[in-house]
Amino acid sequence: MGNATAVKDSDLVEEHLIIYGLHCHDCADKVEQEVSKLRGLAKVKVDYKTTQINMLYYPEVVKREEILAKIQSLGYQIDGVSKGKEVKLTTFRLGGLDCGDCAAKLEKQIGALKGVKSSKVLFGTSKMVVEHNISEAEIIKAVDRAGYSAEVDGAAKGARVSRVRLTGLDCADCAAKLEKKISQLEGIKTAKVNFGTSKLTVEHDIALNKIIKTIEEAGYGVEAENTGQKTKDSVFRLTGLDCADCAAKLEKKLIAQPWVEEAKVNFATAKLTIRYSGTVEDVIRTVEEAGYGAELEGQEQTKVEKNFWQKNRKTILTAISGSLVSTGFILSTFGASETITIPIYLLAMLTGGFYTARSGLYSLKTLSLDMNFLMSVAAIGAAAIGEWLEGATVVFLFSLGNTLQAYTMEKTRNSIRALMDLSPKEALVRRNGKELRLPLNEIEVGDVIIVKPGERIAMDGKVTAGTSGVNQAPITGESMPVEKKPGDEVFAGTINEQGSLDIEVTKLVEDTTLSKIIQLVEEAQAQKAPSQQFVDVFAKYYTPLVIFTAVAIAVLPSLVFGAPFVPWFKKALILLVIACPCALVISTPVSIVAAIGSAAKKGVLIKGGAYLEAAGALNAIAFDKTGTLTTGRPEVTDIVPVGNRKPEEIIEIAAVIETRSQHPLADAILRYVKDKNIQIREGYDFESITGKGAKTAIDGKAFYIGNPRLFEELGVNFQTQAAKIDRLQKEGKTVMLVGDAQELYGLVAVADVVRETSIKAVQKLKEEGINKVIMLTGDNRGTAQAISEKVGVDEFRAELLPEDKLNVVKDLLGQHGKVGMVGDGVNDAPALASATVGIAMGGAGTDTALETADIALMADDLSKLPYAMKLSRKALRVIKENIAFSLIVKAIFLVLTFLGMANLWMAVFADTGAALLVIANGMRLFKVTE
Repeated sequence: MGNATAVKDSDLVEEHLIIYGLHCHDCADKVEQEVSKLRGLAKVKVDYKTTQINMLYYPEVVKREEILAKIQSLGYQIDGVSKGKEVKLTTFRLGGLDCGDCAAKLEKQIGALKGVKSSKVLFGTSKMVVEHNISEAEIIKAVDRAGYSAEVDGAAKGARVSRVRLTGLDCADCAAKLEKKISQLEGIKTAKVNFGTSKLTVEHDIALNKIIKTIEEAGYGVEAENTGQKTKDSVFRLTGLDCADCAAKLEKKLIAQPWVEEAKVNFATAKLTIRYSGTVEDVIRTVEEAGYGAELEGQEQTKVEKNFWQKNRKTILTAISGSLVSTGFILSTFGASETITIPIYLLAMLTGGFYTARSGLYSLKTLSLDMNFLMSVAAIGAAAIGEWLEGATVVFLFSLGNTLQAYTMEKTRNSIRALMDLSPKEALVRRNGKELRLPLNEIEVGDVIIVKPGERIAMDGKVTAGTSGVNQAPITGESMPVEKKPGDEVFAGTINEQGSLDIEVTKLVEDTTLSKIIQLVEEAQAQKAPSQQFVDVFAKYYTPLVIFTAVAIAVLPSLVFGAPFVPWFKKALILLVIACPCALVISTPVSIVAAIGSAAKKGVLIKGGAYLEAAGALNAIAFDKTGTLTTGRPEVTDIVPVGNRKPEEIIEIAAVIETRSQHPLADAILRYVKDKNIQIREGYDFESITGKGAKTAIDGKAFYIGNPRLFEELGVNFQTQAAKIDRLQKEGKTVMLVGDAQELYGLVAVADVVRETSIKAVQKLKEEGINKVIMLTGDNRGTAQAISEKVGVDEFRAELLPEDKLNVVKDLLGQHGKVGMVGDGVNDAPALASATVGIAMGGAGTDTALETADIALMADDLSKLPYAMKLSRKALRVIKENIAFSLIVKAIFLVLTFLGMANLWMAVFADTGAALLVIANGMRLFKVTE
């Protein structure tokens, strides 16, 4: 393993490194094989359990940096000890990095620090990788001194998730104590002991062997999950999943398999995410045993896409069953004997009820009785008492109902699949002077992709050449195309409309904004809202109670009172059918899926059913001012000439001086002259006058721009303009005086202007039922008052620090109960977190907004907020309607059953009809408009 003949064995260096990011034995094997390919390695061994790589290598042949770089290139992070001297490789997330030149300078500055072996700044991802033996805090301070911010990247801190199977765990109390003991270990983020499955799931940044040692010290054992087999993570697409209850039972069945570490069934998206040591065939077989279909995600891309009817074989059997029921009914109407009609009805029951009976048998085996079991019992019971037509009709209607439910749910799930289809599967890449069409997973950060007119942009990146309008509606919901030029950011899934664009890729395909949106929306649709949690608990106790009641109705009247058996047995069967909780169970998730999917298409990302419901119940909303109600960027609002001076002359002088200035207000003046195409002259002898303004010479004469104090010191009389200055300042504007040492030429007022959408958004929020709208700002009271009056908020609080905003939100919660906070997702993080619902502006391309907010507005467009409130309130109303309707239908038919006015097929029709109406009502949320 490596060629070491030119050096002595005494030159060997032993190295023990901790590798972060090893999720399975496959990962460990991959690292071991790739590192072994380097020349100069005498020994390489990667231990998955301890997450260590142990090496012997010849430093004369292979440098340590080469080994670290190889491991890092495979996508892992390293924290190592080399011969007693601690050497770390740490990734930092950077803030304030504006250009490639800045990145190069920072890299050089950090690389020059004593104790830093190497540094690499990745401008495209705003990250820095440093090999060092000094503390991270010292590096962060050095970055601060250079004018930027840094924090240790969360993904590189070493946190990873491990799962182990425990032995000797005898009771739930033992499990709780062990969980607490592990949680107290330094380096443990979360620990969860599942007593039912005897499994420990732990998120940690310490070696796994330390955790195992703690478990053994507590008196328990750890055994390998996979008996030597390698684990893998896969995602399967499911078919035939008709309700959330089915999803829960399938998940339970999978988790019970000895070769499954973890399984999560997402009913909303019909997906199974599983970590297992078996084969793909094992997973598919287990799913099919439960009565559903499964297909490994990704494989469908290589096949001809099937339509819904082809993918659901139940449809054919349902159609055959319906034909047989109709045939039997027609024959019996014309006097055919039972010897002819009964076999036809029996065949109708067998074809239409095949999948129902199979699922019902499984639910009986696992003692998790569901609607399939109830329907199976009802059909068999009907046949037993000679009601063959009713039994066959029951089976057919139930099968038809399931088919229609599956079809409508498939339509609902397409809200996410439509997002997935936004990004093309490949892109045209320019490499080494050649143009290649490559799959997205082969495209790297730094590659340049070429996007022609009419094509979708495949990757997030920055425009390097070309100008074009880009339709960002799929990501941000903006109705008009946005002009893009070199230096501008673009997002995967958006559409290039006119010109050709060269785009430098800044994020890998799995890290793009579109990928994050899809992932977050899928996770959001899987989360249970409070109303759904109530329904799940209700159904858990409701179904067994109904079965017990049905048995009592069938048996007790005959045994106790001597009543005829058949009529009461029939009533019991009808009760079983009508009591199926299908409509109730599906009432909430279908509404949540529809609402969240619809919102995502319009540029509003709602991160869970809980937040959807909470947003619908808000009574008050607090807004941050800067960057939320206002643009967050100062603009020139007024130019006031003095005497015979012209506005163009005043703004030109101001621009010449500000060309050399670093003051934030200078940008506003320079943008103004650029937008107005005003030509400016050259200035020289620039001087910054701290706290007052600046001066420069133009054509041999000195000119000044600054505050009133500067001109007072110059002895320039500006009292005639004092009233105008005072008026502008009361409007929340910063006033700058322009002139020379003897005369005032004019005034330039600059302000952070109100967004065009803010006034209308606040007005619409009040129309949607928000009782209180308040503005929070760190600005002075005068500016705050001017902005608040213009926007139309009910109240404002000024001169607030971040902690003051937090306290205000807490006060509002006490006064109004449920409060939303709207901010930029960065400065307002504490207030956003404490509010009932945190809403972040500018989610597109802003990782912080996507990660911290409960709702993210994907464009800097407040007009989306009233839409989000309207959607949330309607969703909350629809959910309540669905639950109430489901329970009322059940109650009515229960009464009709005991009055002898209901029969089996009516019960099935009512149950199936209720489920379909609930789904249809939920799908109305797709039609909510802005």
